[in-house]
Amino acid sequence: MDNAIIQMARQGDRKSIARCISLIENAAEGHETIISQAAAEQVVPLIGITGPPGAGKSTLVDALVEAFVADEKKVAVVCVDPSSPFNKGALLGDRIRMNRWYNHPLVYIRSLASRGSMGGLHPSAKQITAFLQGCGFDLIILETVGVGQSEIEIARLADVCLLVLVPEAGDEIQFMKAGLMEVADIFVVNKADRPGAAFFARQLKNMLHSSSRSQHPEASVVNTVATTGKGVGELMTCITSFLNNKKQDNGRIDPQ
Repeated sequence: MDNAIIQMARQGDRKSIARCISLIENAAEGHETIISQAAAEQVVPLIGITGPPGAGKSTLVDALVEAFVADEKKVAVVCVDPSSPFNKGALLGDRIRMNRWYNHPLVYIRSLASRGSMGGLHPSAKQITAFLQGCGFDLIILETVGVGQSEIEIARLADVCLLVLVPEAGDEIQFMKAGLMEVADIFVVNKADRPGAAFFARQLKNMLHSSSRSQHPEASVVNTVATTGKGVGELMTCITSFLNNKKQDNGRIDPQ
């Protein structure tokens, strides 16, 4: 592996970043060298976003990217799409939804296929995000495939995990059944302009208040309409607040 390419990637060169990620993704010759040199000089926050299909995760990511760019943050986005069980390919539809950012100097977007992984992530997601944390970004956003009962790996990897839901997501019994209560640090009720959204958010808040969620007792519920940007500012405040609290607890940093 040419160390010059690794150094260029760590300096923000997009082509070198893309090549290094491809080598890691495919476990190609030289990927061990990239991983071994991936340590960042400082801890870069990793924001995980998960939720059921159709909740508007990609649209919310697009809105968050816009807000962070307006704050002059350099953002890397990794989107994981499900692989077909028949041909092993993936649509990688996030490239369509977030196409306005592909040539923006502050944004780098990479789509990955899940390759059949049951955790909602690419098998090398941990190594890829660790590499990106050493490439000069202020924060990393990692979007999973649609979450299911076993697809909660994002909760173990991210510094802050957002669970995106919609008013039609179901009642509290379904949440408890799916085990989603333990996944999120911040619950996002997206498409909050739909009927029943206020009731759904109140129901979710009551459930969080009454449950013994010892792992995340400070979890927040935020209403958003990602297509218009409504609530995204409040969501950014919640994300920053959570990361600041985490920094005080164990030394991790916020996206400043």
